[in-house]
Amino acid sequence: MAVILVVDDVETERIRIAGLLRRNANHTILTAEDAESTLMLMEQKPIDLVITDLCMPNTDGIELIGRIREDFPRIPVILITGAGSEELAVRAIQEGATSCLSKSSSTKEILTTVERLLAARAVDLAHAELLRKMEIDEYEFQLPSRRVMMSAAAGFLRQRIQASAICPEKELLRLGIAVEEALLNACLHGNLELDSALREDDGDHFEELADERSDLAPWKDRSVHVHAWVTQEEARVVVRDEGRGFDPESLPDPTDQENLLKPHGRGIMIMKLFLDEVTWNDIGNQVTLVKKRIAGRMPPDPDIQITAKNRQLRAP
Repeated sequence: MAVILVVDDVETERIRIAGLLRRNANHTILTAEDAESTLMLMEQKPIDLVITDLCMPNTDGIELIGRIREDFPRIPVILITGAGSEELAVRAIQEGATSCLSKSSSTKEILTTVERLLAARAVDLAHAELLRKMEIDEYEFQLPSRRVMMSAAAGFLRQRIQASAICPEKELLRLGIAVEEALLNACLHGNLELDSALREDDGDHFEELADERSDLAPWKDRSVHVHAWVTQEEARVVVRDEGRGFDPESLPDPTDQENLLKPHGRGIMIMKLFLDEVTWNDIGNQVTLVKKRIAGRMPPDPDIQITAKNRQLRAP
């Protein structure tokens, strides 16, 4: 049985939409008249779907969608708009609305959209539950020294860590940035041997050299090696380049006021701020990043144990 929350400041509209939805006796329909009461209800009760009007006093539908996306990112939201609101509807989709319907939409269209999104949410929840039972998810990559591949790998690993629920949704962006910094350091400074000082003197020259060396030997023949484990307790990512290594202690302190705007060591500072452990091997061409599960967040369920390993994924 799904719980659907209908939000509209006009009582007759709340009654109309709720009446349509109650044609399916399996659903529980709740209503709210503004953003504040909506968010309060969502804190108190498990909600499967939100249907909200666009125009409301104080906080409008677009702002409400942004709040829901921030605090309840897995809950789908349908925006109901009136005539002449097409431009605002596009903004709402950009803010995170899952679907958009007109107030003049047919009953069949509304019910079909609701059932489609509820079915997708059921699959999403089942998938999330399955991943919570996973004991270990392991990946191994050998990537060419191209920045686009570093960003792609960081995004992929962030999604896998998100599925494990090790850390809150709000921290995932920071975690992804830290992983991407480690990958970019391996690619640009390790394999392509580019000095951050080039960015201070001539940022364009740094970019030109990065593109040039990605296609020239010996730099283009070097790979970035990534080995990642995601368990119920932590995410561990090991990044190794084929460069000469470096001494992380030799970098200037990036928190010093004189160095705040300089690129030297900024990536390392981000990694240390956003992760629980950051360590290098003896020669400095391999870094290990660790993000631990926050105490009290979804402890492992011993009833089902699944081991999933995906090895040697090589980029073309």
